[in-house]
Amino acid sequence: MKKSEGKITTIIGKGAVIDGDFIASDSARLDGTVEGNVKISGMLVVGAAGKVHGTIEASSVIIGGEVLGNVLALDKAELSSTARVIGDIRTNVIVIDEKAIFQGRCDMNQEESKPRKRPVRESRAGKKSAKDALKEALLEVEEESRASEMPNELAAASMEQRDISEV
Repeated sequence: MKKSEGKITTIIGKGAVIDGDFIASDSARLDGTVEGNVKISGMLVVGAAGKVHGTIEASSVIIGGEVLGNVLALDKAELSSTARVIGDIRTNVIVIDEKAIFQGRCDMNQEESKPRKRPVRESRAGKKSAKDALKEALLEVEEESRASEMPNELAAASMEQRDISEV
């Protein structure tokens, strides 16, 4: 924890309601309600009575209350046993206590705008796909059935020739 994160410089008390975005430098504790986005340069503590209905951005967060929105915590996100988070969390480190409610996705990869490429597979020289193998097997069965019909046709043709030559 950085020194600036250890000292809470802004407190929103229980019962206070902020209708709109809340931005603060350093660290803050929220025991009231914010109906909007929260952007803190340091650590944000959302107390058990605290509510945020919007996106949270901070270097680290400790959530004990309710958050309806996404959370971006660059360093660490911690959800205590009384936390209720409905939204996605993006962070490097996450701690979720028992009984905490978290419904959303968690992304712990902080690399921005770098789409991951799928690893290139080695060439499959000499190997067939299942579809190709199935096609080849069906062709072999057809050829075998034609070949088995051929001797019967040849035998029938030779019998006809014998019948004609006997006449």
